Amino acid sequence: MTDQNDDTASEEPELTAYRYSDGSITYPGHPRGPDGKEPVGTVDLSEYTAEVVTWTTSTATPPGVRQPNHLAIVEFDVDGRPVRALGQLEDGNVAIGDTVEPVHVDELRDPEVGIREPASQSWDGFRFRPVE
Repeated sequence: MTDQNDDTASEEPELTAYRYSDGSITYPGHPRGPDGKEPVGTVDLSEYTAEVVTWTTSTATPPGVRQPNHLAIVEFDVDGRPVRALGQLEDGNVAIGDTVEPVHVDELRDPEVGIREPASQSWDGFRFRPVE
């Protein structure tokens, strides 16, 4: 299920949102869209920039998460459709309305400090970095 027509698989991680037959797009993806139907495709949000809607800094973080931890709600414009995501910022040097881009990182938190076995899950993900 993808919008891409290319048969070659990309090695780069994707920030995958789901597209539904009514035109809506959600991140994270859900098995049923707002119209109650299954997704009809995916959209890689890592190919887009987004606007900071709001942001905050957490100083009381879970084990293994950096302190301070800067977080933002950002909004992507995908074919005229708003798609919002919550994620870490590279740093706290942003303002509401700034343009950011998703950047893949190998570890969003230290796998050796958490309560789960390090091999039990993936620790990578995306942070948002200001576009200069």
